Amino acid sequence: MPRMTRRNLMRSAGLAVSAATIASAALAEGTGTEGQTGNVFHVFAFQWKPEATEELKAKAEQSIRAFQGQISGLIETHVGANISPRGKGYTFGGVMRFKDKAALDAYVQHPMHQALLKWLVPLIDAIELDLYA
Repeated sequence: MPRMTRRNLMRSAGLAVSAATIASAALAEGTGTEGQTGNVFHVFAFQWKPEATEELKAKAEQSIRAFQGQISGLIETHVGANISPRGKGYTFGGVMRFKDKAALDAYVQHPMHQALLKWLVPLIDAIELDLYA
């Protein structure tokens, strides 16, 4: 397991706080998907399967970070180790902010994302949430 530095700890804490804030705001607003516009947040978490090596985990994080600046409509990417003691086995996750739902939909089909999924999906059990801002 990578050494937990203060920088990594702060990054992971920020990820957890961002995800919690986003989910809380969406629930408080009672927003649905019909007729929604504006930014969309893509939240995901992984449970790694035993065959996922530390090298492959690092490659996944690097690959997800590499989407930034390469995929149109992707505004922010935050990804890293889950430090929550309430993670229920999800040890890695991220939050991505897209310009709108069309940008999120384009990301799902983007060749870079599809190439990642090809080797990553067999190594994970994942959960995903997409929320309007």
